[in-house]
Amino acid sequence: METKKIKILSVVGTRPEAIKMAPLILELKNDPFFDAALLASGQHSDMLSQALSHFGLTPDENLKVMKERQTLEHITSSVLVGVGAFLDANPQDMLLTHGDTTTTLAASLAGFYRKTPIGHVEAGLRSRDMSRPFPEEANRVLTDRLCSLHFAPTGLAAENLRAEGVSGESVFVTGNTVIDALFWTLAQNGEAKVLRGIPEEAPLALLTAHRRESWGEPLARICRAVRRLMEKHPELRLIVPLHKNPEVRNTITDILNVSGSKNIVFTEPLEYPEFVAAMNRSLFIMSDSGGVQEEASALKKPVLILREISERPEALDQGTGLLVGSDEHIIEREASRLLEDISYRESFTKRGGGSCPFGDGNASKRIADILKSYFSGRVRERFNA
Repeated sequence: METKKIKILSVVGTRPEAIKMAPLILELKNDPFFDAALLASGQHSDMLSQALSHFGLTPDENLKVMKERQTLEHITSSVLVGVGAFLDANPQDMLLTHGDTTTTLAASLAGFYRKTPIGHVEAGLRSRDMSRPFPEEANRVLTDRLCSLHFAPTGLAAENLRAEGVSGESVFVTGNTVIDALFWTLAQNGEAKVLRGIPEEAPLALLTAHRRESWGEPLARICRAVRRLMEKHPELRLIVPLHKNPEVRNTITDILNVSGSKNIVFTEPLEYPEFVAAMNRSLFIMSDSGGVQEEASALKKPVLILREISERPEALDQGTGLLVGSDEHIIEREASRLLEDISYRESFTKRGGGSCPFGDGNASKRIADILKSYFSGRVRERFNA
């Protein structure tokens, strides 16, 4: 008699979600215990499709909710209704969501309404400030309250959940699946077009900035600091992937696309292999991204975190990150120091003994094993990254 497969639906909506969930989805699809499906909300469109295609994944359905200048209300309501309709037509044994996006919260709410167990990948991160990152902190906190299983990337994230009253029986330390994705991509060893034309001997940095709380004057301050950095160090090359949001894009290009910009490579959002290659080639990174803090730690690359607070304190204490916010003076000073002072730059890679606090590349396998135990009624073991 054939054993009934466990039906698990993974929902992703943005490029970072797709990258981080892809190794887990592949793990589930390759395991005969599961019948794994993938639903894309389309909160991002082209960027989402590019990320999934890198891992050879195609959604079983794409809600395609994205529209020009979309609001949070539009994303939330469209994903809630769309995921709900999919679950009604295709009942699942479990719904997997990831991280802190609006898709994550809305999809989890749709599952909760149908009493479908929910597993939250990358659970437990906290900044303890609902306005930073906005709206991601609220999305993550609310999602964690709806879930049956919490896959915390670090011990600190697990402690956050338990301190909030989440049952310890539902919390597992697994490592972060983004490290799985990073190592998988590095092993492909593909050519990076974005690095063509950059002299091998030239120092290179990478800049990414897009957070909603940075829009307007904070982002302008960041760009003014970077402009002065480029004027002070004409030998430096800088790669700047431009976010699709026109407000972000226009601020960056208006300030940086001036004198000295011949050493700046403006690009469309990079496909993940290209982005990994750019990170790996860079001397240091300037970013307000959460995922970059984790990836930089694994790559042993210093990252200046362009935020006032981070929900990944491990990047500061054990990893390679330094909080600089949007202070023009601090950004320029620290970037110059990283460029000029080798010993200072190397001190970042020695933090925490030089190991990555976010995982070892085996988080997806751990999560799949936990899911097997959960559905076999044998959740006894804790997995530690």
